[in-house]
Amino acid sequence: MSKIKGKVLIDRERCKGCDLCVAACPVHILALADQVNARGYHFSTVQQPDSCIGCASCALVCPDSCITVYRQKVEA
Repeated sequence: MSKIKGKVLIDRERCKGCDLCVAACPVHILALADQVNARGYHFSTVQQPDSCIGCASCALVCPDSCITVYRQKVEA
């Protein structure tokens, strides 16, 4: 049986740190970074990439389309 694994890519320079993606993630893999981007915002970052289920909730709620989610099948 195959399992779906996700990969989240975040455009750190476009992210304004609104925290919507962090709240939307059902498995709590996202957080705001301690660093800031060139515009002075604490950007979103992936804390636990191996736990991503590929649901794309984070990408759907992002107002600036900074997040892309890829899904791949992994053999269990």
